[in-house]
Parts: sequence; C-alpha cells; structure tokens
Amino acid sequence: MPRLTTRFTQMLGIEHPVMQEGLGPYKTVALAAAVSNAGGLGTVSIPGISEEPRAGAAKLRGYIDAACAMTTKPFAVNIPVGTDKHGNVPAFSSAYVQAVVDAVKDSEVAKRLRVITTSAGAPAAARRMIEGSGLIHIHKVGGTRQAQRAEADGVDMIIASGYEAGGHTHARPVHTFVLGPSVTEAVSIPVILAGGVRDGRGLAAALSMGAEAVALGTRFVASHDNPDWHPNYAARILAAREGDDTLFQALYGPSRILPSRAIDELHEFESRPGITEEALTRFKDERLIAAQRDGDMQGGILPCGQIAGALAELIHVAQFVPGMVREAIAVIQELQARVVSRHVQRQ
Repeated sequence: MPRLTTRFTQMLGIEHPVMQEGLGPYKTVALAAAVSNAGGLGTVSIPGISEEPRAGAAKLRGYIDAACAMTTKPFAVNIPVGTDKHGNVPAFSSAYVQAVVDAVKDSEVAKRLRVITTSAGAPAAARRMIEGSGLIHIHKVGGTRQAQRAEADGVDMIIASGYEAGGHTHARPVHTFVLGPSVTEAVSIPVILAGGVRDGRGLAAALSMGAEAVALGTRFVASHDNPDWHPNYAARILAAREGDDTLFQALYGPSRILPSRAIDELHEFESRPGITEEALTRFKDERLIAAQRDGDMQGGILPCGQIAGALAELIHVAQFVPGMVREAIAVIQELQARVVSRHVQRQ
C-alpha cells in the first residue's frame, strides 16, 4: 500500500504517522503492542501515580518486558512529569523515568522501547535523566510557549494536544485547529497533533497544518485490542453523545471525562476536614482504575475525548491504522483533483 513518510516515521523507523496516546493509569500493554504491530507507535502507560515509587517502577518494568514479548516493533512509554512548587519532579515520576532509562540498557529491550513521552509539566528536569539514554524524547504540550520551551529544553518531538482531547487537558483552552498551526510554525522539531482526531480525515488535516503525525487515545480505547480494560469502558464510549463530556479537577489540572457518580463522591471526599493531597491523589487513582480495570461506570472516573460522541463501533487496530493512512491519502488526492487552474476553467 502507499505510505505517508514524515520525519516522525523516519526517526522512529515505523510505517505510519499514527501514535497511540498515553492512557491509563491502568495498563495498556496489549493495546500498545497492537498499535505498534499495525505499523504505528503504541504507548505503554504507567501503573499509576499513587504507587510506592520502587514498587511502581518494578511494575512498569514488567509492563515493558510484556510489551517486548508481544511486538518486535518500536513502542513508547508515557510518564507525567509535573513538578512540585520547588520545581522538583515527584518521586513517582523520577522512579518511572529511571525505570525506562534502565530498561533500555538491555539491548534487546532497546530495539523495541525507542521512545519516552512526558507530559503534565515542563520537561527540563526529566530531560536531564533521559539525555544520553538513546531514547527519543517526545513531550506533550497544550500551548505554543510550552512547545518553544520544550524545544529549548532539548526534546526531540512535540505532541500538541488540543482542548478536545480526553484526560488531562488545559486550564487555558486552545483548540486543535488553533494550536496545531501555531505550534508547527513556532518550533523546528517534528510535531504530532492530538485532540479530536478519529480517522484519516483528521490525519490529512494535521499534515496540512504542518504536523508530522497524529496521536489518538479514545479511538484506540474503543477497540477489540484493548483486553486489559473492562469492556464496559469501550461500551460507555460508544454510548456517548456529542456534548456528554465534562471536566473535573485532576492532579495536573482539568481532565476531560464522561460524567459519573464518582465526581459527586470526589467533591464530598474533598470537603472532609483534614483530607490530604496524598489521599485525594489515591482516591482519584483508585477510581480511574475502578473504571478501566473493573468496568465500574458509576463509581469510576472515565477519561474520554470529545470524539466519543462521533464513534459508533469498535475497531480492529490491525485494520484501522493502515486504513486510516489510506483514507488520508485518498482525501489528499481528492483535494488535489479539485484544484483547477484558471486556464482550464476558461476553456
């Protein structure tokens, strides 16, 4: 089949400019392997943000080894690296980053684990840990100045994530069609566009805005290739309608979700005297996992992008990824065919 070759595909040595977003906190090993096997870039998510750092790092290494057993192709690990008020990366983030850096010291792992993606804060502190590891460092931003800062900090690529995206989004909303061209104009490194992309039309649009690839989250969750998550979650995504999504205050700012009883329970929990940030973090982590692992659609918290209202069926990743590229190529070719010169029109 014809291919779309970009700096993203060339730097990673993969077939298609399609990436699976970091999800979680429950594991995404099988999904990541499926996306990579389909020619895109799959992403393994961390076990959670309330794990004891050493235990969490050991569990993440287990995820990495499991992914290596399921694919021979490149994949990524995503780690949030928001900093505290003193500018330090939290202990769990440092432990997870170090686990990834240590993992690629194994040459067999390094053939597959090619990318680390960071999010939820400035990348500088994590960058110091990653530099020299051989990993390609991709950092996620929600604004143009953040993208410029990340490039100055030395990252290799940017994910520009518009306000439509699920999970953590931005306190100052900038939508994808505004953010994409602004970021691609402002930086020289490759840009991956995320937020509101669900098919080849979105990929074609992203390329037209100067992006080198797209990243999708919700679309891949609603698939036959995400067996680690409870099927109730995918079913809830398919049942969503346009406008059903809402926001709540997560660890790193607003997070886009589908409504559930858990948010009312969170507000009640927050109002209790003496509740600590640690207790709130654990509550949120546990409720996210309750939805993803256990299928609790009322007591759980359900991150979800706005594209949920446009999805009607589960996909098979092996067919979807190359099919998305074929659709994007067809869209580009159709648009080219519509371009008619004045000379031809006059005839």
